[in-house]
Amino acid sequence: MDLQQLLTQALDNNASDVHLVVGLPPLFRIHTVLEPVAGQGPVTKEDTEACVKNMVGQKRFDTLLERRDLDFSSHVAGRGRFRVNAHFQRDSIAIAFRSISSQVPALDTLNLPPVVRQLVDLPRGLILVTGETGAGKSTTLASMIEEINHRYRYHVITVEDPIEYLLKWDKCVIEQRELGNDVPSFSSGLRHALRQDPDIILVGEMRDLATTSAAITAAETGHLVLSTLHTQNASQTVDRIIDIYPPEQQIQIRSMLANTLQAVISQCLFKRSDRPGMVPACEIMVCNSAVRNCIRENRVHEIPNIIETSRGLGMCSLDESIKTLYLNGQISRDQALSQAVRPDMLNQALSA
Repeated sequence: MDLQQLLTQALDNNASDVHLVVGLPPLFRIHTVLEPVAGQGPVTKEDTEACVKNMVGQKRFDTLLERRDLDFSSHVAGRGRFRVNAHFQRDSIAIAFRSISSQVPALDTLNLPPVVRQLVDLPRGLILVTGETGAGKSTTLASMIEEINHRYRYHVITVEDPIEYLLKWDKCVIEQRELGNDVPSFSSGLRHALRQDPDIILVGEMRDLATTSAAITAAETGHLVLSTLHTQNASQTVDRIIDIYPPEQQIQIRSMLANTLQAVISQCLFKRSDRPGMVPACEIMVCNSAVRNCIRENRVHEIPNIIETSRGLGMCSLDESIKTLYLNGQISRDQALSQAVRPDMLNQALSA
């Protein structure tokens, strides 16, 4: 199997993902639909083993054999990069590739609410971009860093698993660290980053207590910290962070989070109905005094109502964002209702 040729073909077809599974032909995901690659026979066990060895070398291949799972990145020279996960299924190696554009898209091309552009001006605090896998979180964060890169002279440190977008220096000095190659863990990378004079820290994912604690501490000590969580909305995000901590620490973390959290951007992606491509819908929570009080006083269930009544501050509920996409002709009615928080109410609003 010629992997470089296959990945080039994926880029030519605007595939977002490539899957190599033993016994099946290579698969491309094109605008959310998985399709077998024409003219390709079933992938063999030898194919996937050779692909991984060629991409990562023997040492990291041995790590895959030991841990049964490995994240890394790969590229097609002059064309693009891929985030890669090699794993085992039915005692054979399977590989999932996620395409990453070689160019970081400009923030104003992502169809995000205008308030997101204003968030990059914040001097400190915690900004979280949330959503399911494939919702565009990494692209949003990279575009925010790129916007900062064009406007401010800052020292930016990223800790990623793996490095996705290769960020080029403009006004900022940007250092990118990859889990496994440059740092042993997110929490370790974060702790040491605080001693390296950063202005902005990007953490690929707040996936455990140690990383979450280090990120909040970094925000509390005067840095702007950007990260992601696999949560669906702002309320769930706040609850997830607090629930990571032991019960005896949760009062303290509510206070710390209320003081440091600046905004939560929760995304989901839709296949466009007006033209090829994808478009995001977003819930935006900006931390005003009302939101901070809800976090501090354990009234997180009131946050959706604050979002609904604070549009003047740039806040937006997911259903309102979905409604706008539908009214603009960017998504179908069925798509809109399938992702709505309150489909019955949205259906009535679309029928009005």
